[in-house]
Amino acid sequence: MKGAVENEGEEFKGVVSLELLKKKMADFAKEREWDQFHTPRNLLLALVGEVGELSEIFQWKGEVPKGLPNWEDKEKQHLGEELSDVLLYLVRLSDICGIDLGKAALRKLELNAIKYPVSLSKGSSKKSTTLLCKSTTTTSTNINISNESENAVTDDAA
Repeated sequence: MKGAVENEGEEFKGVVSLELLKKKMADFAKEREWDQFHTPRNLLLALVGEVGELSEIFQWKGEVPKGLPNWEDKEKQHLGEELSDVLLYLVRLSDICGIDLGKAALRKLELNAIKYPVSLSKGSSKKSTTLLCKSTTTTSTNINISNESENAVTDDAA
């Protein structure tokens, strides 16, 4: 988010939680009377715009090594700012939509573990549909996406 105030006199030590970011974003918007503009649609479009700005940083660089060893500090700082914009809009969007982003992310990791079992996907970048074609056993996975069920994943034999 452009123009965000730095730490506002607070020092952050250790891990920054999604809850802290959510609160700071809500306070930031409220102080500026921006809640009226922070609709899901508007936040999504702002997020997409920030992803575009993030993409521009890498646009003509080709593949780059992990850690960006050949990048200047100024380039890495710019990257950090754009990554932060994406994160902050995502956190704000999830808050406005009433989604617990941390829980949703953990649940998605669990679903991905089912979708990409180690035995089929280790060392492979293939899509899950391609991986499943290789499987010698056929099973179907029914996934209930509602937030109401803790036991949302069931395996049924085909």
